[in-house]
Amino acid sequence: MNYSEITPYIKELAALSDTSNHILPDMYAKHDVKRGLRDINGNGVVAGLTEVSYIKAKEIDAQGNAVPCAGQLYYRGINVRSLVKGFVADKRPGFEETVYLLLFSKLPTKDELDAFCKQLSLYRSLPPSFVRDMILKAPGKDMMNILSRSVLALYAYDENPDDISTENILRQCLQLIAEFPLLAVYGYQSFQHYHNGQSLFIHYPKKELNTAENLLYILREDGQYTPLEAALLDLALVLHAEHGGGNNSTFTTHVVTSSGTDTYSAISAALGSLKGPRHGGANIKVMQMFDDMKANINTKDKDAVKDYLVRLLDKQAFDKAGLIYGMGHAVYSLSDPRADILRHYAKQLSEEKGMQEEFELYQTVEKMAPVIIAEKRKMYKGVSANVDFYSGMVYKMLGLPYELFTPIFAIARIAGWSAHRMEEIQNAGKIIRPAYISVKEETEYVSLKDR
Repeated sequence: MNYSEITPYIKELAALSDTSNHILPDMYAKHDVKRGLRDINGNGVVAGLTEVSYIKAKEIDAQGNAVPCAGQLYYRGINVRSLVKGFVADKRPGFEETVYLLLFSKLPTKDELDAFCKQLSLYRSLPPSFVRDMILKAPGKDMMNILSRSVLALYAYDENPDDISTENILRQCLQLIAEFPLLAVYGYQSFQHYHNGQSLFIHYPKKELNTAENLLYILREDGQYTPLEAALLDLALVLHAEHGGGNNSTFTTHVVTSSGTDTYSAISAALGSLKGPRHGGANIKVMQMFDDMKANINTKDKDAVKDYLVRLLDKQAFDKAGLIYGMGHAVYSLSDPRADILRHYAKQLSEEKGMQEEFELYQTVEKMAPVIIAEKRKMYKGVSANVDFYSGMVYKMLGLPYELFTPIFAIARIAGWSAHRMEEIQNAGKIIRPAYISVKEETEYVSLKDR
């Protein structure tokens, strides 16, 4: 049997399924249902409380009206712009400090940070034979699926996997935070060897290196990287570490955690959510869009760039989805603070890599796209570049393969997921169970012989 074959019978059943769906868009308004847990303006419906992070995109004016403002992101009440400014000024990495802040709601002292980094370093390894048995013997083509499968497999190596006490969950989360770079990169090396015929090499991490440095070290065959490369990857990890409790994968973490299940199941579920192109896979779409643009037009001609963007919205270019990828966000309108920060440092890296022309193209699109979108779409709020717009370019300049773009997002976001999992365990006590309104009329059962 061809395992992947869609038989004629399956096609018939799929057609039957399509015709049996009678839920129409206007039914949501009729029943006052916030589809996708969003109101008509696209704002998320409040579904919980959190202390982990906060997004600010509006301010209240003197008349009491909510007006858009420059986007701000807060980790445990601390503005991310200030957090970044602090560790950049000290010329030191910031990801480990950010993880500590998210987990424990306070900035660490130097001694606390040193002890925390040492603990992560001790956890930065995998069980004996795990790489051979769980990664190399079962290579896959999708890095997120490999990562999710590896996380579930670690359950079997944990002698106390189902204990949901604070101490045990913290221990599991710290181990996963330390192990994620290894799981992602080794999965990629396995894919490259078994599916693309490349030489196989497995570098073990170095205890003296931080998360970003180790990621570059174990990924590259020669293990070499520049200080700016490591600093910019570290910055990207900080900016992706957390983004409010309402994003899809974090909400998934809350929902699954509320059932009382184990850490590995909860984090695997979050990975499944992040894999989706509407969530973690967006920066890949940005890169593919720019690749298509460069292949089909003269990108030095601004009129040609403008025409291409119009054709994107008219579903006549690239994937014909009608989207300019990397533009717009569910919450931010005037600006995404993460994009603002990345833009500044991406410019520096473009100069080091000799990619100034490509960076200028990104800036051109960033300026043109909001104007074109406003002309062609009914807008409830402003549109600006989001973090995916520049993160893909940063990863490309770092020489990171497309296959690892979303796993790197996960390597960062496991910090936020861990904080939210612990918060849900400590404060909820009830399973999350939203309500659905049935719009199917009651029908009588008909015996098989009379159908």
